[in-house]
Amino acid sequence: MTLLINAYSTLAAPPAPEFARAPANRRDRSDPELVPHLQGFVGYVLGTVEQGMDARTFAVIRHLQRVQTHYSFEVEDDAFDALTAWGQAANAICFLPDGSVRDAAGNVLVSRGEPPVEADAALPYPADARERKARSERALRALGAQPPAHLPPVLGEGEVRLRGSEESMRRMLALCAVAVRAESLHSQPLSTQEIAAKLGPGVAALSPAERDFIDAQAPDEEAWADQGWRYESAALLQWALGLREALPEPTATCDAADVARVAIAEADEARIAQARLRPTAELLDALDAIYRRHWLVRQARLDEREPPIGLHPSVVYERHYALNWLLRFDEQDWDEVGTPT
Repeated sequence: MTLLINAYSTLAAPPAPEFARAPANRRDRSDPELVPHLQGFVGYVLGTVEQGMDARTFAVIRHLQRVQTHYSFEVEDDAFDALTAWGQAANAICFLPDGSVRDAAGNVLVSRGEPPVEADAALPYPADARERKARSERALRALGAQPPAHLPPVLGEGEVRLRGSEESMRRMLALCAVAVRAESLHSQPLSTQEIAAKLGPGVAALSPAERDFIDAQAPDEEAWADQGWRYESAALLQWALGLREALPEPTATCDAADVARVAIAEADEARIAQARLRPTAELLDALDAIYRRHWLVRQARLDEREPPIGLHPSVVYERHYALNWLLRFDEQDWDEVGTPT
């Protein structure tokens, strides 16, 4: 007997399913039909929810949103062990003709009632992502915090679709441009033209919301406050670009004047063309660390207590926001970046 398998891998370069009955059909993010297909699949999974989203179904949806490679192939009964090993190596989940979504071992993650969901079913995560989670948790415990075990790992290196170095440099300059504008509103407001004189490439790279803010003669209080905190996300990107040696614990605000000084020194096309990001592993370490700290901050707010280990909520938020943009969280543009925990 043969079984049709649709497998969804979060890796950009997963191993080929050589055990398949015939060469597998494969497509990746270069196929314009893959993303709409995945969006439809997410809708299917949502349709199985009857009484509120549970953690496992949410994790399946997050997996589908990260998928980079889709395979379709048939397997014989005697190839199921090979399918399990391949699914683990490919960080894949599978959709079967019975309408179920399954892990690499064949355990049911999601269904419409039959076959029933199995308690042993588990979402796959790359080995380096699991190891990174464990390191982050150990580091937090050493500082005196208690990170929750249920939070999943962040991305593994094989799952990353990183922003380009030049795009990241321009984004950093844009963040400094709006932060400088926000700061100037406390005393002597600077015009867009005055800011562009020193941060021209940043002004050219403004997002729609940033453009509205920087051009407004009297921006509203919420936008003013939001953009004023962008020194923190700019400082994170300066670290990511190797313009700062260290990334300290997010317990105090950055030196805004120094962040602006570094940005102005980098605000020409020659410097932008030379931009280089830190190794992906370092960026993922920072993401995993801030993700768990952001959960601690939000839980403290729900519990109506101070954040643990001196965490500064706004600094934590800005770093998480910038890293999610840098690592293409849900492919969101700057103005729409999410920071779920």
